[in-house]
Amino acid sequence: MKRLLIALAFLTRLPVPRVSGGAGDFAAAVRLYPLAGLAIGALVAIMGWGLGRVDPWLGALAASATWVWATGALHLDGLADLADGLGAAHGDRTRLLAVMRDPHVGSFGVVALVLQLAAKLVLLHLLLPMHWPALLAIPAAARLGPLAWARWLPPLRPEGLGASIAGAARRRDLIGWSAVLAGASVLLPPLLCAFGLVPALTLWFRRKLGGMTGDVHGAGIELVETGLLLAFALQAA
Repeated sequence: MKRLLIALAFLTRLPVPRVSGGAGDFAAAVRLYPLAGLAIGALVAIMGWGLGRVDPWLGALAASATWVWATGALHLDGLADLADGLGAAHGDRTRLLAVMRDPHVGSFGVVALVLQLAAKLVLLHLLLPMHWPALLAIPAAARLGPLAWARWLPPLRPEGLGASIAGAARRRDLIGWSAVLAGASVLLPPLLCAFGLVPALTLWFRRKLGGMTGDVHGAGIELVETGLLLAFALQAA
């Protein structure tokens, strides 16, 4: 329970009790990231379904705003940092990491944020209100990504989040959650796309960066979420 509360406190802005825990508990909380995603998805689905019955665009806006609020824009910040780094680095990985450490958001980051939020808004409009179960599952499925990336890619910053969770993501956790995802895909087949999106991003992160940071984990979660939204929207079309 302690590690679940740590995962919820880190990944969400939900009013959960604060618990004391060491670095080991914080790292091990990665094993429960999908449950934190399920909590986020429940809020998004409730808001999207409820207001989507009034108007699909209203439901999409409510779901999108809830998504941003529930995560505290944590992963969007990572996406913006990654976009700034890739845009300014010109192939220089040292410069890429330096730009990503800069707390300011540049033009590449702003463009990435606008496109990401617009994509989610439009895709949510296509899904609501009828396909709200997808919104319950997508945030949980996307948070399997860090379990895979922590095992498959080396951390780039010895003091960062990527390094702290690298040893905590166990193979049996990844296999177990993958089995749960496969089971859920019986009812929601587009979830199977996560098994392609996560490895594809792994290869892309390896080629572009050579490893992982906390920002890249966040960016990856955002990209998997959008990819799964697109998969569900194509199925619903």
